[in-house]
Order: sequence, then C-alpha cells, then structure tokens
Amino acid sequence: MATQDTVALGEEARTAFTRLLLERVRQDKYPSVSQMDLIEQVMPPTLIRDYLNVLLEKVAQDNSPSIPMLARIARISQQL
Repeated sequence: MATQDTVALGEEARTAFTRLLLERVRQDKYPSVSQMDLIEQVMPPTLIRDYLNVLLEKVAQDNSPSIPMLARIARISQQL
C-alpha cells in the first residue's frame, strides 16, 4: 500500500522528469516524438498548460507546422 510520502515522492519525480523533457522539447527545433509521448504518459495535470504552451511556441515559430504537431496540440487542449 502506498503511503502519502510515497505518493508525494512519485508526484515530485514525475514533475521533475516532465520538466526535464519539457526543456528538451522547448530547445529542439524538431522535438522528439518519443519524448513528447513520454511527457504525455507521465505529466501531472499541473503541467498540462506548460506543455501546451511549449507546443504552441513550436508551431508559432514554424512557417509550416506539421499536421501531427497540430493534432497533438488539439488533443492536449482537450484535457484543459
């Protein structure tokens, strides 16, 4: 059975991991689909807006954003 400490530690780990990957996605011109998939698997609800903002920044900087990126943004925005 998970204790409150274990649950809190897990949440902290997921947040730290998500923030690390978010920064990589932010820095890469063409972010890794695998990294974005990982973010979506583990990201706590409190980071959904941050993730969506990073993706929107990517699209805003690209003259011809990919359909998969636009679809990802649409899917994520449904979670808000």
